[in-house]
Amino acid sequence: MNITHIEHLGIAVRSIDACLPYYEHVLGLKCYNIEIVEDQKVKTAFFKVGQTKIELLEPTSEDSTIAKFIEKKGEGIHHIAFAVPSVQDALDEVSSKGVQLIDKAPRPGAEGLNIAFLHPKSTCGVLTELCM
Repeated sequence: MNITHIEHLGIAVRSIDACLPYYEHVLGLKCYNIEIVEDQKVKTAFFKVGQTKIELLEPTSEDSTIAKFIEKKGEGIHHIAFAVPSVQDALDEVSSKGVQLIDKAPRPGAEGLNIAFLHPKSTCGVLTELCM
């Protein structure tokens, strides 16, 4: 697989508004985009750190995967996202190597990216996102 860079680190939070002061005033980062991804039932906020982004993920519904993650594990790192030239080609490659897929085809994500997730049972316990 041709990974070009770490696209972002996803961090599950209960409230983006409550976390903004830490990221902006303590770390000195600037939030440049906040958006709601309706089909994922999540509100996102993005910060750039060099070429990599930090994505805060706030659930917008009690039945969202982020709400369930926070309920089970608490706030914290949710996933790592790798940029690839073709999400579908990367999915086909890892699938052929026995990796369990959450998404069998790319779907729309935040910031207009095409995304797909690999199951943590096949990725050493780390929820992995592929995006382009």
